[in-house]
Amino acid sequence: MDTGELARVDELLDSFVGEVFASLTRKDRVATAGVYVRGLMLDGKRKSMQPMAQRLGTDHQRLQQFVTTSPWDVVPVRKVLSRNACEVITPQAWALDDTGFAKDGDSSPCVARQYSGTLGKVGNCQVAVSVHGVTDTASAPLDWRLFMPESWDDATAETPAEQAAIAARRAKAAIPDGERHRRKWEMALEMIDELLEWGRAAPPVVVADAGYGDATEFRTGLSDRCLPYVVAVKGATTVQPGQAQPVTPPPPPRGRPPKPRYPDPPVTCKDMVVAAGPTALREVTWRHGSKSGPGNPGAAMTSKFTAIRVRPASRFITRADDGSAPEAWLIAEWPTGTKEPTDYWLSTLPSETPITELVRLAKIRWRIEHDYRELKDALGLDHFEGRSWLGWHHHATLVTVAHLFLTTLRLTNPKARGQD
Repeated sequence: MDTGELARVDELLDSFVGEVFASLTRKDRVATAGVYVRGLMLDGKRKSMQPMAQRLGTDHQRLQQFVTTSPWDVVPVRKVLSRNACEVITPQAWALDDTGFAKDGDSSPCVARQYSGTLGKVGNCQVAVSVHGVTDTASAPLDWRLFMPESWDDATAETPAEQAAIAARRAKAAIPDGERHRRKWEMALEMIDELLEWGRAAPPVVVADAGYGDATEFRTGLSDRCLPYVVAVKGATTVQPGQAQPVTPPPPPRGRPPKPRYPDPPVTCKDMVVAAGPTALREVTWRHGSKSGPGNPGAAMTSKFTAIRVRPASRFITRADDGSAPEAWLIAEWPTGTKEPTDYWLSTLPSETPITELVRLAKIRWRIEHDYRELKDALGLDHFEGRSWLGWHHHATLVTVAHLFLTTLRLTNPKARGQD
């Protein structure tokens, strides 16, 4: 937004900030929150504190103190944000993913050489895990976690010297003692639990990429919470045919009686789909985009898919008394002209779910990439230069405030400039 556009929504923004930051008892902190959010939305290449302060004509020390050291709690703010986001968007799914922030040094909290999908490789970066409420046309972050590599958890140290060095880094970044290394899928389940505890309605479905879907424990965790899912998996993930039935082998002369088990070994998702062959494929259009052409005036996003009933195979899956694993959908995309399927998903949606709906929900995760692009490129999510744990969480929360305000403008006032 330029200064004129920002001025036109000034009263709306004051009201929005006042509601979101109602948990802050000091009026000067609420006012500074509003200034910071304005700085994030105002046009400018860099959204770190000094450039924002210069554009706003305010003292950057005011912004720095509010974000880096002011002891306001992000939880009640995010609670209101998640409620407002769900009200304005009415999510058709909760999407889970993570994003990386490239860093030059080693002082930012939880920075390490680690894989980042944003970078597409291992690099020096921070990684944040987030959950978003999504539809085909709108989305917004609902909660955040900063991923902590083992190199930042002194409890995982192998020697006293290593433990002391990590403890010193943690103290310098003011990381709370209770914050420890957890796998990303564990953090995702934590956020789902937190959102439900805040009173958010359970999502119709949870979607995630293979970084989460390949973890059987994550899928089991969703099922334990009675949350259906459509999650990507690798082609090497193993399954049994949906019609497979366990059998109990004859008992041995002595020893424990055998448990029922499937007579045939499981097969990979890839082999299951390839065996079904091209005749099992169906052309499905899941969305209309913005890039039309002479051969595709409606910008239809179309490919070929199959959906097969299977029973995922893993020792982590809870089985019924007869030894059977729960049924699920195996969805695969096999575009015309490719030698083999390119993408796979497992889903616990009901058996009567049409393939068109399965594919639409499998593909709806694209909205989280849209959010990350807007949060970073337009609102400066990855521009934070502070080196404290609290500062990062304050900045991420304030960026989420700016993002939801713009999303609300776009959905409630089509003429307002928001996200495209």
